[in-house]
Amino acid sequence: SCLQLGLERFHGVCILGFNSAEWFIADIGAILAGGFAVGIYTTNSPEACHYVAENCSANVVVVENHKQLQKILEIQHKLPHLKAIIQYGEELKEKRPNLYSWSEFRELGKDVPDAQLHEIIASQKPNQCCTLIYTSGTTGQPKGVMLSHDNLTWTAAAAGRFIMLTDAEEKQEVVVSYLPLSHIAAQMSDIWSAMAFGAQVFFAQPDALKGTLVDTLREVRPTAFLGVPRVWEKMEEKMKSVGAKSSALRRKVASWAKGVGLQTNLKRMNGYSEVPVNFRLARHLVYKKVRKAIGLDRCTKCYTGAAPITRETLEFFLSLNIPVLELYGMSESSGPHTISLPHAFKLNSCGKEITGCRTLIDKPDSDGNGEICFSGRHIFMGYLNMEEKTREAIDEDGWLHSGDLGKHDKDGFLYITGRIKELIITAGGENVPPVPIEDAVKDAVPIISNAMLVGDKAKFLAMLLTLKCTTDMETGEPGDDLTPEAVEFCQKLGSRATKVSEIINSKDKAVYAAIQKGISAVNERAVSNAQRVQKWVLLEKDFSLFGGELGPTMKLKRPVVAQKYKDQIAQFYAEVDTPT
Repeated sequence: SCLQLGLERFHGVCILGFNSAEWFIADIGAILAGGFAVGIYTTNSPEACHYVAENCSANVVVVENHKQLQKILEIQHKLPHLKAIIQYGEELKEKRPNLYSWSEFRELGKDVPDAQLHEIIASQKPNQCCTLIYTSGTTGQPKGVMLSHDNLTWTAAAAGRFIMLTDAEEKQEVVVSYLPLSHIAAQMSDIWSAMAFGAQVFFAQPDALKGTLVDTLREVRPTAFLGVPRVWEKMEEKMKSVGAKSSALRRKVASWAKGVGLQTNLKRMNGYSEVPVNFRLARHLVYKKVRKAIGLDRCTKCYTGAAPITRETLEFFLSLNIPVLELYGMSESSGPHTISLPHAFKLNSCGKEITGCRTLIDKPDSDGNGEICFSGRHIFMGYLNMEEKTREAIDEDGWLHSGDLGKHDKDGFLYITGRIKELIITAGGENVPPVPIEDAVKDAVPIISNAMLVGDKAKFLAMLLTLKCTTDMETGEPGDDLTPEAVEFCQKLGSRATKVSEIINSKDKAVYAAIQKGISAVNERAVSNAQRVQKWVLLEKDFSLFGGELGPTMKLKRPVVAQKYKDQIAQFYAEVDTPT
């Protein structure tokens, strides 16, 4: 059908919609017909859609529904290569030239002889580009990451073997597809690895990330599950608020089981294999029930990636006997580069290189911290039409520079310690990685949802804070009501607040004192004076995808936040004196 529409070799087929069978079919069809499969985030504005479609010279755009169609119709006149639009998710509301329903689109291919398609398939080479992943770069326009057939097929097989996915001939793996398919993580796990091992794929509801994911997990009971940190954090919050409502006896039993779970799993992590009797009892009384409640009772591979996760969240799940394993990589490495395994993981490490991949720590300092560089068959071809940027990413020796800082421990486990671009360099010239400090504050003050450290080129560090609040299920917009967990936290302090605005408007003494106490405790442990948080402010709205502060994988977009709250940041530094 793509050929019938006039899809030309190395032109894009853009796909704009939530995960579905049609998404997969359009993606693979585009590749076999000699085009590029190009996912576009459903949250993109019409301008952002235009940038991608124009950049890859798209001949065809596939949209899910009327809402996404409107974006394309708005920019259609600026897309000279565009020949057709296909809508798959709902019936067309209007007839237009070159606009097709999914069934009309599928009919188009009937008259194209198989020989024509097979000739095109035969002409494709492993080192030619077949997929573009547009990196949602936190700075500047997105870059089109060119991935070859070999990048995808080699990585899918190598990563799948490394985490020991079972082949469908033996026992079929079951996965849930819900993370955006325009992102490499979902594409690798849901399409390419699933295809290589014959996994069964279930599609979640489009509002999965707004709260329905757990219902889908309970129904599907996947054997492998990849969640971004925000997904694990949301589950943790929900489980804690449910737990807070249960009887005193149940809370006591759960608390005992969590202690046993954490101790046993930490010992296991360090090589002890014996399973104590109390652990077996706890498994029977608590762990099995918890897993069942969140649909992970068959899941032997629980993974997290795409953004940093806090130690608190990892320990929470570990205490319930759910080891959440970290993996690490980037679009430019076809997804994964290092992966933790059930029998080989350490808290806060991203694991070890996939067999066939190599890591170089470039220009390490005295602690062994340097820029993490990758090599292997998973390294991308380059950025589409951006030779300069490609040369910045891949050096003369073929090493891909990640922009991340990290180190290896004596056992070869990789730890990410920060991002080069994220580093805050104070006026005194001190390099401060923000994430560990932000995590420590979130850990110390459980009512905090998001924390962002600021202070680049400034005399001292300050912090923007948001409180845990409820979100609108429809729009994903953060509301003013505190989460049950947050309300309970306030009650313990003797505050009656139930809304974010109440705390901020009255400068709630109890809450403000608790936040200051937590931050002071973090400052006590600071590496140096320059790494202490001297001032902070509570923001009225939590960060969200809706507000633009978080990217599609819930990664903090620091430049966006800095711009949006520039007045509050300026206020920190308005007074001349450095606070003591």
